[in-house]
Amino acid sequence: MRILVLHGPNLNLLGERDPKIYGSQSLEELNRQIEAHARRLGVEVEFFQSNHEGALIDRIHGARRRVDGIVINPGALTHYSYALRDAIEAVGLPAVEVHLSDIHARELFRQTSVIAPVCLAQISGKGAQSYVEGLERLLTHLKAKQRT
Repeated sequence: MRILVLHGPNLNLLGERDPKIYGSQSLEELNRQIEAHARRLGVEVEFFQSNHEGALIDRIHGARRRVDGIVINPGALTHYSYALRDAIEAVGLPAVEVHLSDIHARELFRQTSVIAPVCLAQISGKGAQSYVEGLERLLTHLKAKQRT
């Protein structure tokens, strides 16, 4: 199995940007942690980060015949990007939305996700563990789908 892990806007600044909220781990360190866990699960992962909505959408479109599912942290696009939402829905790949911080305990505008309705699950507030749990949730779904 192959999983696409997408990181949205400003996640390239992990470790520098507001560590009290997002942690001190860099994006590279986070990717290494996800990759190590995926390897233990026997899964390949590919990573992509962009600060541009269109680049994320293009990557989703390009992945539709190459990967089995998506783990996505849309960053601020979570709250208003209907285009990103529609791309996830259009490709028909199962997806899990993840967030490092607990978006439901933050500012009111951060508590709404337009992405969640087209995802299997939303996992937030667990730091890097959100990605690990998101990957596991996606794999559970994919394995159940294989059995049917």
